[in-house]
Amino acid sequence: PMTMAAINERMRRIPELFRAIHPTGEGHYGVEERGLLALVSPERLRRILSKLLDEDEFLGPYGIRALSKFHEKNPFVFYVNGQEYRVDYLPAESNTGMFGGNSNWRGPVWMPVNIMIIRALLNYYLYYGDNFKIECPTGSGNMMNLFEVSKEISDRLTRIFLRNEHGERPVYGGAEKFQTDPHW
Repeated sequence: PMTMAAINERMRRIPELFRAIHPTGEGHYGVEERGLLALVSPERLRRILSKLLDEDEFLGPYGIRALSKFHEKNPFVFYVNGQEYRVDYLPAESNTGMFGGNSNWRGPVWMPVNIMIIRALLNYYLYYGDNFKIECPTGSGNMMNLFEVSKEISDRLTRIFLRNEHGERPVYGGAEKFQTDPHW
C-alpha cells in the first residue's frame, strides 16, 4: 500500500509520467493482462533497437558492443584548452595509456551489460509477447519477437568461446598457446 501511495503521489505531481505507463486490456498489447512501467515507449524502443541491432553500429559477432562501430571511421573528437582528445572505436587492446590503458568502454563486448540487455528484452517480451517484432539484424528483413532477439544476442555471446570453422576460439585472439595447447 505504501508503494502504491508513493507512486500515486508521484503521478499526481508529475503527470507526464503517465505516458510511460502502457495500458493493458482489450485493444492494448499487454499479454495476459500484464502491465508495464517503462521509460521507453514502443516507438522509442523500436528506434533504440534499430541501432542496437545494426551490425554497423552496436550488434557485433559476439554480442552488443560498448561503443558503436560507427566511431571506427568517425571518432568522437573534442577540444579542451586547445588540446584535442579523441574517443576511437577500439575493440581490443588499448593504444594509449589514458585511463590506465583500459579500452573496455571503447568497443568491446561487455558480458554484464549484454546480460542486462537480454534481461530487459525478456521483460519486454513478457509484456508484448509476439505482438512486438523487430528486424534483427537491422536491414536483414528477418523479423523477430523480443524473445528471439534475446536468444540471438545470447547465441552471439557464447560464440566467442566456441571453436570456429578454423578450430579456434575467438576469445583467445592471436594467442598461439591458447589456440594450440590442448590444455587450454
